[in-house]
Formats: sequence, structure tokens, C-alpha cells
Amino acid sequence: MSETEIITGTIPSPARLDKALAEATGLSRARVQGLIEEGRVDVAGKTATSASAKVAAGAPFRIILAAAIPAAAQPEDIPLVIAYEDQHLIVVDKPAGMVVHPAVGNITGTLVNALLHHCRGQLSGINGVARPGIVHRIDKDTSGLLVVAKSDAAHEGLAAQFAAHTVHRRYIAVTAGVPSPAEGTIDARVGRSDADRKKMTVLPNNSSRGKSAVTHYKVLERLDGAAVIECRLETGRTHQVRVHCASIGHPLLGDPAYGRTPRPLRPVLDRLGFARQALHAAELGFQHPLTGEIVQFRSNLPQDMAELIDQLRRSDR
Repeated sequence: MSETEIITGTIPSPARLDKALAEATGLSRARVQGLIEEGRVDVAGKTATSASAKVAAGAPFRIILAAAIPAAAQPEDIPLVIAYEDQHLIVVDKPAGMVVHPAVGNITGTLVNALLHHCRGQLSGINGVARPGIVHRIDKDTSGLLVVAKSDAAHEGLAAQFAAHTVHRRYIAVTAGVPSPAEGTIDARVGRSDADRKKMTVLPNNSSRGKSAVTHYKVLERLDGAAVIECRLETGRTHQVRVHCASIGHPLLGDPAYGRTPRPLRPVLDRLGFARQALHAAELGFQHPLTGEIVQFRSNLPQDMAELIDQLRRSDR
């Protein structure tokens, strides 16, 4: 694996940013647009946020390219919890701590490595050899359900449902404090943070950056200094639930990126060794892309979240 590559230079002529950078670097405009969306492009010392922005000749730029990963993930005999499987797709109950597909820093031990072994390589090839079968993702430290395509026909059918926002996704989370009102909708664009490329942030809904994101939440139980909530997603943006909850002042407990655990609750998390965002993908439903049947799957809370909630119910903790 090579080290991260940085390309620097100056804008050769006045133009749209994506066109100018493609001309200067030899990268495709589509690749440049993706790098801008990921926050990997600086122009004149500032993070670029729009591929269509006009740039002047001579402006210095920097592009950060991720280090290369192996051309193909390798099968690994890693145990999986299978909620459902047929010849077209597989629904997996992913544990917290498992990365979905290989990337820089996580080449082995991923869900894809496990699936390649379990499925004997029979996964959709639409997303290429590094992400075979992957239609959607959940974060490394989020537990719960996701569906993987074993055939290209299943992949295309599932991807269309995700794009149309018809897939049922219900998450269970534990927030710092109790959201008010107890039931509501968070409708706020989510995009890459200027301050930290690894993080997302809420953006104005009239912004040209980021993507629209809608989360419906409901408080299920009030705890001591916290709450159990459900989140139903219309969209599935990167870190959506985490960013949206933080934006209303109630970050997820244990979330290392989007909120600090309130001081009174820290001893509870420390005692339990709870060191991840308290988020679980509890329900997943969709129309089977080949049979047309409506299928629904549920996953019980993992032990660590169940113990956290139980401790926060106790006033004598």
C-alpha cells in the first residue's frame, strides 16, 4: 500500500474549478468532483466546496488523494450473523467495530472480506472489486442491519429503492439529554465539514453544498440525563443520525466525533467500557428486487447498548 499522495500546482487558466483541475492534473472531471465533495481539495489555502466555482489563473491548489488499496478484497473466515439469505441478496446483522468495506487503514477484517468467504465470491460486481455487493453502509461503530446484493439485478433494484427513499430504516439511539419536542423531524442538509474532512456538518437548506437529509425522531424512553429515541430515515447520508442529533443539541452518547458525553454520565460509560456512538440499525424493510415481496427484518439491541440503557434507568448508579 502506498502513502497518501498530495498533488499541488496552480490553476492554468480561468475556468470552473473541476475543469481547471482536470486540465492541470490529468484527473477526470468526475474524479475531481468526487474529491471536492470529500473535502480533499484546497484552493488558495481554503477547502473547495463547489465544483462549479470560478477560479482565477495562477491560484495555488492542493489535492489530497487517498492511498491505494489492494485491487481486490480477499476472503476471510469471519463469523457473520445472517438475518436472511437467498440467491439474490443477504441481510447481515453487523456488529459494532466492523468496517463495511476495505479502505485505507482497514484492509482486512471487514464485512466484505467476510462476505467473500461466506458467499464464495458470489456478490454483485457493480461497485467493483473493493466493494462487491455493497448497496449502502453503516458506520464502523454502529451496529445492526444492512442488505448486500449477490447479483447485479438485485443490486440495481435495491439501489433504485434507496435512491427513491422507499427503504424502511429505523434506528435506536441514546442521546445526551431529552430532545424537545419529544417527536419531530430534522430537515437539514448534510455535507463535508470545512474544519475537518473526516466529519460531516449541517448546512443551510439553500446551500449548493452537501445533500438533503431528513430524519424523523421520537423519544421512546426518558432516562436519567439521557433518552432512548427512534430515528426513521428518509435519506441515508453519511453520519446522518449522528450529525442531525448533535445539531439539535442532543448528540449520541459515546460519539467521539459529534458530541461530548455530559460529565455526570461519564462514569457510567467508563464503567461499562462503552466507547462508541450509541446507535443501532434495528429495522430494515424493502421490496425484494426479484420477487416483489415486501420483506422486513428486525435486530435486537446489542448487549452493550442494552446494558447502557439499563444503567441509565437506575437513579442509584
